[in-house]
Amino acid sequence: MAHIETGADRTAEYLPLLKGKRVGIVANPSSVIFRNREKTVYVHLVDSLLKTGVNIQKVFAPEHGFRGTAEAGETVKDGKDPKTGLPVISLYGNNKKPEPEQLEDIDILVFDLQDVGVRFYTYISTLHYVMEACAELGKPVLLLDRPNPNGHFTDGPVLEPQFKSFIGMHPIPVAHGMTIGEYARMINGEKWLARGVQCPLQVITCANYTKDMPYELPVKPSPNLPNAQSVNLYPSLCFFEGTNVSEGRGTDKQFQVYGSPYLPEAEYPYTFTPEPNSGSGNPQHRGKVCHGEDLSGTERLYRIELKWLVRAYRNTAGKEDFFTDFFVKLAGTKQLRQQIEAGIPEDEIRASWQEGLRTFREVRKKYLLYREQ
Repeated sequence: MAHIETGADRTAEYLPLLKGKRVGIVANPSSVIFRNREKTVYVHLVDSLLKTGVNIQKVFAPEHGFRGTAEAGETVKDGKDPKTGLPVISLYGNNKKPEPEQLEDIDILVFDLQDVGVRFYTYISTLHYVMEACAELGKPVLLLDRPNPNGHFTDGPVLEPQFKSFIGMHPIPVAHGMTIGEYARMINGEKWLARGVQCPLQVITCANYTKDMPYELPVKPSPNLPNAQSVNLYPSLCFFEGTNVSEGRGTDKQFQVYGSPYLPEAEYPYTFTPEPNSGSGNPQHRGKVCHGEDLSGTERLYRIELKWLVRAYRNTAGKEDFFTDFFVKLAGTKQLRQQIEAGIPEDEIRASWQEGLRTFREVRKKYLLYREQ
């Protein structure tokens, strides 16, 4: 079977488009060109393009930074890449949208980030603002597409406009089932950019890819998604970010375990103790024993699972302290919290999503670039 090639791998398709141009690049550690079929040998896109003589002016960095050392939610500062000497402009912190003067010396902007297909994963919000800035100046965006490791399902509540934030900007479900290239086409086509502007956009597609294919990320897309299991569980377990339950930050099983000091040992014999590590300098429940579940052996999910969240709420001590205000931003609706607090069964909660999902899937069809199973 032919192996999957990412957009970045297909250099013959896009190097001619960069010739003689002043280039800006939105990139992070996942922006690599693979040198072998097994995807164990690779070179960073920026380093490779510089070697081929591409005139890169600057790099724009999303959440976690260009070389990927910043924690989740930590402000990424402007600076200089020590390896290449290129200026690095942060798109996470106060400056989420490139300023006109930051794009002045650029003819084309290359966008290459590995997404995981989830609404609250902020790379698609960075994509929105990059496209908006470029649209306003008439600058083209060249997007190098990558497979979506959660592209085999669409699921979850659709975001309601009043709950729009940087972790949810568009009326889409939690798991959208699109590659970042397809998503860019949807942003343009649905006129989600300010004042309905549209960005000059070209997508370099992946080769030999369909959405049902399991795709294990060779480079972790962010510090707390270390492996395929964490990526697959992320759409389900990230809801815990809006509760007093740890989702494993500060352990070596981020997004593969959950637990808290408020869950009973009798029901949850598995324990872990979060401590600072490279992904989290001050994890929730630092130094405290958390009772919970180890999900690292869970079979591949084909939908969002609510059972762990529902069970944790049912068993927690002090239910009034379980949810935080952040939960509504993650869910994109107040309804999910209300349903869980009211004890509504999971199948009924899921049923309440279906009309929104049907509408979304109809819209989504227009922008797909790859065959579904």
